[in-house]
Amino acid sequence: AIIGLHAIRLLSDTLGWIVLIPKENRPRLAAGFWMHWIGESVSNLLPAARVGGDILTARLAVLRGVPGIIAAASTLVDVTTCVFTKIIFTLAGFLLLFAATGKMNLLWIGSVAELIAVLAVGGFYLVQKAGIFKWCAALASRMAKSSNWQGLVDNGEALDNAVRESYAQRMQVAACGFFSMISWMIGAAEVWIALNALGVRAGILHGFILESASQGIRGALFLVPGALGVQEGGYLLIGNLLGIPGDISIALSVVLRVRELVCGLPGLIVWSIVEGRHLWKKTPAEQKSIQGLQSDLKNPDRSSSKPIVWQRN
Repeated sequence: AIIGLHAIRLLSDTLGWIVLIPKENRPRLAAGFWMHWIGESVSNLLPAARVGGDILTARLAVLRGVPGIIAAASTLVDVTTCVFTKIIFTLAGFLLLFAATGKMNLLWIGSVAELIAVLAVGGFYLVQKAGIFKWCAALASRMAKSSNWQGLVDNGEALDNAVRESYAQRMQVAACGFFSMISWMIGAAEVWIALNALGVRAGILHGFILESASQGIRGALFLVPGALGVQEGGYLLIGNLLGIPGDISIALSVVLRVRELVCGLPGLIVWSIVEGRHLWKKTPAEQKSIQGLQSDLKNPDRSSSKPIVWQRN
């Protein structure tokens, strides 16, 4: 049940991403689903931090024919929107946790953390709108003192424009936020189902509080690969406040880790197949070179009849 529910969550994440891609470049839903699935698998199981999976998703989109600038811009806007909805989700969880425990210090800690997160995301949004990529490329060009970086500057400006155009599509951005919030809610339902499977009579609000608070902790420590130890510590801390025994909190984390393995390992295998096919796929120039070599091997007299000219140094 948890795996099936997670597939629906992944579908919601996919919809939130591809809605940001223009229709003429938008991949099919099935293609977007497996791209997002592979990206999530890398984020969860490989030491690439959370952003590694997002970068890979954009790369897979490029391999499927989406222009690189559009793939990068849609991914940036998607990540920014997801972080914003996570802040709302986490804040709601802290408010419910305060209501359940009555501990004022939790409300203060949560409020300060959320304020810092809002300022960080707001700042990231503003620098995207201001044209951070062209600025960074121009700075690198000036530091290198070379005109060879002009292409990078032009690409940076094109990416800035694509990001601005994505944010200008307000309905698409709103749809992305809607699907992201649905995804967070499904994650809370996963935790609730897991708790009941472990024999804990918990309501859906317990699942909501555990998932939202733990997501807030994971977001603060996003550089930890796979959130190893972070997820477990978060469930222990929040579970203790809700009166959930420590062994149940650890078991809950193990159940969700098993789900990550069951869903993620096939994703890594599919990724290796996709990259392998791309690696072995020859470009037209490579194919022509190979055909010429094969022709020379079949006709050694013709290939050896050409005189060899030696030049003195």
